[in-house]
Amino acid sequence: MSTVDVNQLLNQMKQMAALADRKPEAGPGENRGVAFEEVLRGSIDTVNDIQNHASDMAEKFEMGDPSVNLTEVMVELQKASVSFEAMKQVRNKLLSAYKDVMSMQV
Repeated sequence: MSTVDVNQLLNQMKQMAALADRKPEAGPGENRGVAFEEVLRGSIDTVNDIQNHASDMAEKFEMGDPSVNLTEVMVELQKASVSFEAMKQVRNKLLSAYKDVMSMQV
């Protein structure tokens, strides 16, 4: 029976936080940052990958695959759920900001 490695999960979270805090090194008049569209698309793809992985693990568990245990399946499903909820909140904030900008008078 395999166990969930908490340290590995914490390291992944720290790496993601470090990437989010990273500031582009741009000189005057230069823009070396990552485009917002690329960041958003990458985030959506990551959430999609997490959900697909969780779904695959759940299907393997349901089919009786002995290499997959219930604990791993539940953790992966919760990770998928949390990442999807976070993506929904980001979407809601973006829509709210868009509506605010569109309602401004020029």
